[in-house]
Amino acid sequence: MASVNKVIIIGTSGRDTEVRYLTSGTAVANVSLATNSRWKDRDGTPKEETQWHRITFYDKLAEIAGQYLKKGTVAYIEGSLKYGTYVD
Repeated sequence: MASVNKVIIIGTSGRDTEVRYLTSGTAVANVSLATNSRWKDRDGTPKEETQWHRITFYDKLAEIAGQYLKKGTVAYIEGSLKYGTYVD
């Protein structure tokens, strides 16, 4: 059975992109994007919900993101999901 791991997010950057470099010289950038959903409830009252997405870029793409993704920038991002495991 075939599978697909593809995500498209169009959202607004909540803060400037953080770029750092690993000891190997690889650039890593983190950005938070907000997406909004709007609807009306049963009573007709408008509702809004904001979801925050933390996105990580690597290598040359990280450097480009650091240059262009500033707070308030609307961005179209396409990629794949990857979950990490963390140990306390």
